[in-house]
Amino acid sequence: MLLELFRSLSSSWSGFGIFNYLTLRALLACFTALVIGFAFGPWMIRELKKLHFGQAVRTNGPQTHLVKDGTPTMGGALILFGITVSTLLWADLSNRFIWVVLFVTLGYGAIGWIDDYRKVVHHNPRGMSAKEKFGWQSVIGLIAAFYLALALSVEPGGTFAEALSKWYDARFPLDLTPNIHLLIPCFKDIALPFGLIGFMVFTYVVIVGSSNAVNLTDGLDGLAILPTVLVGMALGVFAYVVGRPDFSSYLIFPYIPGAGELVVIAGALAGAGLAFLWFNAHPAQVFMGDVGALALGGCLGTMAVIARQELVLAVMGGVFVAETLSVMIQTTYFRLSHGKRVFLMAPIHHHFELKGWKETQVVTRFWIITFILVLIGLSTLKIR
Repeated sequence: MLLELFRSLSSSWSGFGIFNYLTLRALLACFTALVIGFAFGPWMIRELKKLHFGQAVRTNGPQTHLVKDGTPTMGGALILFGITVSTLLWADLSNRFIWVVLFVTLGYGAIGWIDDYRKVVHHNPRGMSAKEKFGWQSVIGLIAAFYLALALSVEPGGTFAEALSKWYDARFPLDLTPNIHLLIPCFKDIALPFGLIGFMVFTYVVIVGSSNAVNLTDGLDGLAILPTVLVGMALGVFAYVVGRPDFSSYLIFPYIPGAGELVVIAGALAGAGLAFLWFNAHPAQVFMGDVGALALGGCLGTMAVIARQELVLAVMGGVFVAETLSVMIQTTYFRLSHGKRVFLMAPIHHHFELKGWKETQVVTRFWIITFILVLIGLSTLKIR
């Protein structure tokens, strides 16, 4: 909204033209979200305490976590508020990618809100049933996948409506554009062709899988939020590259018109996430809850699809992947072996706690691992 205001003023005062620069608006979005988080964080924590919206800690978890019982949860709503307000203020609201990322982020946030509400009101650590939660995640994921298939087909200077009309006039072809092919990191001439159905299925898996992976990681103070910020900022770099014809051509990436605007969301995510970390650092004053974890994971997955960096997301989000695989391996082996376990407890961060690592050690070391993995992911910009 502010962008449109400054654009209208730039016709009279040329100095306002500076706000057309993506990098400046990304920094302003980051700063805005940071201020929102610091300003409203203490108030939100007080209100959550008044409403008795405290986390119900599972009794079969590490015993050191029992002291966290009753700590305010649903703090992820503060992150979503910061991201949404900052994005609406500084992003180009005519950009099709901005709206689909907000749709997934807020849609998954709504699912998480309902799940958290049931937990805190009924004091049930399970919240929504897995079937119900997965069902709504699937609906949002499939809608986003179909929209993105056409949004990535928009030609330079074109619109989503034109792409939809062209697809209709051609009698619904399944092979839309090379922009929906799967890029293989470090190989400039290799891309796996995806038709419409293949792209939708893969995108659905990326968005839903990323959402649940971040949610599984959110089990220790500060564990999930900083890796989310780091990965989100790196995806912003990739989006900026593929959104510029000069950079994408030089680095041999497909040109995705409009993708660069995601830098604003990446900036907002960084500001909101860092502000939340201030209150979520050990010992946490507030927990993110599913309202934050599901939403942020969906946000990362959607950004990765738009930037065509789904496989790089798996590398940079290696901590999220490891947490998810640990749960899958533990559950599968437990059933097949009739009660035996691979890990002392899953997700894997609990395994290290039971091995004797302090909570702060687990969190800090996972942060360091994520930082290294993000650097590896960013190196694929040039290693091609």
